[in-house]
Amino acid sequence: MNVPTGNQHRRDTRERHAVFHANELPKGHRLAIAQDSMVINLLPYIDQPSFQDAKLTSLMDRQPTISLCMIVKNEEKTLARCLASVAHLVDEIIIVDTGSTDLTKKIAATFTNNVHNFEWVDDFAKARNYSFSLATMDYVFWLDADDVLLPDDAALLQKELLKLTHDIDGISLPYHLSRDEEGNVNSSLRRNRIVKRERSFSWVGQVHEYLDVSGTTLEWLPAVTHIREHSETDRNLLIYEEREKRLEPFSARDLFYYGSELSDHNLWERAIEQYDRFLEREDGWIEDRIAACGRSADGHHALGRIQDAKKMVLQSFMYASPRAEDCCRLGFYHIEEGDYTGAISWYQQALHIPPFMKTSGLQISGCRTWVPHLQLCVCYSHLQMDDLACLHNEKAADFVPNHPSVLNNKLWFEQKINEGRVLVNE
Repeated sequence: MNVPTGNQHRRDTRERHAVFHANELPKGHRLAIAQDSMVINLLPYIDQPSFQDAKLTSLMDRQPTISLCMIVKNEEKTLARCLASVAHLVDEIIIVDTGSTDLTKKIAATFTNNVHNFEWVDDFAKARNYSFSLATMDYVFWLDADDVLLPDDAALLQKELLKLTHDIDGISLPYHLSRDEEGNVNSSLRRNRIVKRERSFSWVGQVHEYLDVSGTTLEWLPAVTHIREHSETDRNLLIYEEREKRLEPFSARDLFYYGSELSDHNLWERAIEQYDRFLEREDGWIEDRIAACGRSADGHHALGRIQDAKKMVLQSFMYASPRAEDCCRLGFYHIEEGDYTGAISWYQQALHIPPFMKTSGLQISGCRTWVPHLQLCVCYSHLQMDDLACLHNEKAADFVPNHPSVLNNKLWFEQKINEGRVLVNE
């Protein structure tokens, strides 16, 4: 038996709000009733609407419907978890399989009859666009099989969908990529998740594809959580390398992600080369330019070129105000050089990044909170300013009380206090 989908409770809510009594109608008006028996509007007898007007009115008053579209391959470990978390929020589930050899399609069939095959051609955008082409509802929502809506996020999204109106073209949601030891979100970004089907928005990019959205958009708070089950593979890197062999032209975005795939495989020199090519272009997204500087800096650092690493981080400041992640990079480089005073200035800067300064790029939340505090503890300790060192370890503990470094530092300070070798300000 298929798991039921659809938001019947949403429709029920709308119907309850649409109850009218005939004796409450103004004289000379009649009820216009939709086929699903929901009251749509009140129309004077003397102003009969055209068919198109009535159709538009019906559409605008009707609760928008949602299609969930996914592409999958060998996702038997994660697909049921994903679909179970979202099935009650959507009206249609469409699964496009790109060549599974496990139980993925059988699992999908327990949630929907819309399971389709797509021959894999090393192009994620083509597969996703095909899945979108099969949607029949008003809006299209997409997920990957190793994504999930946690209960609180699902409940919040349910409330937001009740308020969704047909004039909205797209909605972005936070994408939580990892969590720290305390369960706090450690890295996240925003992605366009729900789009109006009739706008025919398309996916772009053979690898690391993105959904090109325009028009009236909203930023909602419910988050999609990524829970990786697969190990890293060479698949994306091989696709880029084959394109390079064929002398295919690379977009700015291609160069950036080619560099990222190379750096993920610790191929630092080649990664730096691609990042340099990307940064020479003028059509790259600003967030990618900032990220390219940081990733290139990581490569130079791995190769022992700290001064070049510093230059790359400082170059990122040309594109926007300093990001906490880059301030922490510079602080770390100064620590490695034994310049603890210089490091302190950068970690303090990371702590003072205004909270209202938002970005749709990747954010490592710890770089605004416990990481600078923990590193400041180290810096002040080396400068024999143990009172400040202890203070910053305590502040780090406010965020990650069970972090091994925090616990070790706490024990070390307690031993020094017992030995009378540290003065802690009251």
